[in-house]
Amino acid sequence: MKQHATFLTAIIAGLVMLAPLAIAAGTASSSKPPVTSYSKGVRAVQGGDFRSAIVLLERAVARDGRNADAYNYLGFSYRKLGKLDTALKHYRKALEIDPKHKGAHEYIGETHLQQNELGKAKKHLARLDKICWLGCEEYDDLKAAIKKYESK
Repeated sequence: MKQHATFLTAIIAGLVMLAPLAIAAGTASSSKPPVTSYSKGVRAVQGGDFRSAIVLLERAVARDGRNADAYNYLGFSYRKLGKLDTALKHYRKALEIDPKHKGAHEYIGETHLQQNELGKAKKHLARLDKICWLGCEEYDDLKAAIKKYESK
């Protein structure tokens, strides 16, 4: 009987300790995530407003210098505005933070193609081939861009 009581006490103690986590999880799922410079920047990229995206994403990386996605989107935005050297700087930063960032590898490869650097683009394709061993969209997109470049 004493073992039963000890077991029940342990279960109750565990439930009491987990209750705040359950409440927090329920609250988090029912509320909207906060709108941040990063999320606004991503929406600006998706809407093709690259100048606004740059302003917002620069704010985001000033707050969180370890956000590889923000650096990748910055690179993408600069590339779309024709500022390839600045784009490469941001893609490299994304890869410094996350060497397996698929988007950064794809986009840096596409930037190298714009600069007529096929060999460098192929290096990023090879890197994606290792990262995406089951295949991925970024590998397929860069491979198609290289094929198109080579057929010119």
